[in-house]
Amino acid sequence: MTVAISTRELTRRFGDFTAVDRVSMDIEQGELCAFLGPNGAGKTTAMRMLTGILIPTSGQADVLGYDLLKQSDDIKAHIGYMSQKFSLYSELTVLENLSFYAGLYGINGHSLNQRLQEMLELAELVHRQNDKVATLSRGFRQRLALSCALISRPALLFLDEPTSGVSPSSRRAFFEIIRQKASEGVTVIVSTHFMDEAGRCDRIAFFNQGRLLALDSPDYLRNNVLEGHMVELELPEPVSQLERLKALPYVKECSLHGLMLHVLVREVNDQTALEQYTGVQAQPIIPSLEDVFIALAKTRESR
Repeated sequence: MTVAISTRELTRRFGDFTAVDRVSMDIEQGELCAFLGPNGAGKTTAMRMLTGILIPTSGQADVLGYDLLKQSDDIKAHIGYMSQKFSLYSELTVLENLSFYAGLYGINGHSLNQRLQEMLELAELVHRQNDKVATLSRGFRQRLALSCALISRPALLFLDEPTSGVSPSSRRAFFEIIRQKASEGVTVIVSTHFMDEAGRCDRIAFFNQGRLLALDSPDYLRNNVLEGHMVELELPEPVSQLERLKALPYVKECSLHGLMLHVLVREVNDQTALEQYTGVQAQPIIPSLEDVFIALAKTRESR
């Protein structure tokens, strides 16, 4: 496979604060990769460096075969970028917004009309092309912003928290679109703090406190990262039980998931000891991505 993005020790500091700390990774062409982590984890800063918007403090990267430090303008000509705020002009119509972005990329003539029609269909806004963006729902503004980012047919697409504030149905529909683009060979990087969205991607890059904790497929992360045996328990007043269970010698981690407790014990046999202690039957489960992130973050903090 062709590598679309390759970074080595990529770092960005703002004064004494290190926003991205020595990140090394390879992302393949046609891959849908999630940058996953809480707010302030370094996802957006990493993305802004890879787009050429922000200059790295140190380290190096190749993006689509171009040197990030020396050829950032060449990179910008081959990428699409959708920011958190969608970067749309509310007082312009749907068609005027698309035409504006087409003009930025020098698209004109027959190609312009064809591309505009493609993007209107992608956004499902053919019959609302003359409506002002201010009249659209957030879900349709999201689709329009994606169409603006795709109008140049980029080889690499960056989406920064693209589904914040939209309905679950709009989020699912949005991911169907970007999965289709990835299947067509477009490399898609999407930053998110939604675990379910990350689980739909080919691979997940877990970020926390500026560091890359892991980069692998959702299935691999769920099945191979945690050392131990994960079970689920239903106990009364589960919040009050957390610290008590964590103190048990055979418990490695315990976290709250809704009304259930996920408990990572050291060995399969420890499940019996846990059941005897709590008086409740434990159900073995495959770890969730949230379980994986908690464990990875805890390992990082203990170093």
